[in-house]
Amino acid sequence: MSKKLIRFDWAIKRLLRNKANFVVLEGFLSELLFDNIKIEHILESDRNQETEDDKFNRVDILTQNSKNELIIIEIQSTYEIDYFHRMAYGVSKAITENLKLGQEYSEIKKVISVNIVYFDLGQGQDYIYKGKTDFRGLHQNDILGLSEKQKTTFLKQEVAAIFPEYYLLKVN
Repeated sequence: MSKKLIRFDWAIKRLLRNKANFVVLEGFLSELLFDNIKIEHILESDRNQETEDDKFNRVDILTQNSKNELIIIEIQSTYEIDYFHRMAYGVSKAITENLKLGQEYSEIKKVISVNIVYFDLGQGQDYIYKGKTDFRGLHQNDILGLSEKQKTTFLKQEVAAIFPEYYLLKVN
């Protein structure tokens, strides 16, 4: 007798959008991000075209957590050679669509992009990868840090905490 299995991509697109099931999504993200994630709500994941020639973008789930960060969850089953570029575009759209005229740049929301791919993307032995932005000195090889005033103002301890983070899960 064969068991009926629910694919994660189906579950995330259908079941986990329901507030009653947020605990499952929170558990998954908390384990992946090594943080206690609390989902406040699911945002509209259809990204509208701002101009006629603007690229359309739709993500599987866009959430906002209790830290006012945006978390994009994208599941891709078919091979796309330019998927890294698609990840960058999705994050860029999330950033620009959540900063309105008159807001300070310091109000840009941190974006965490979680990408689950069912194809071989790049070369590497691991199945979970994390990408973040650090500024490294070309001569001293030191990492640029925030000043004490910036730490107080932005409530961040390092420059990388301001920029998007990318998580890539390679599912074979």
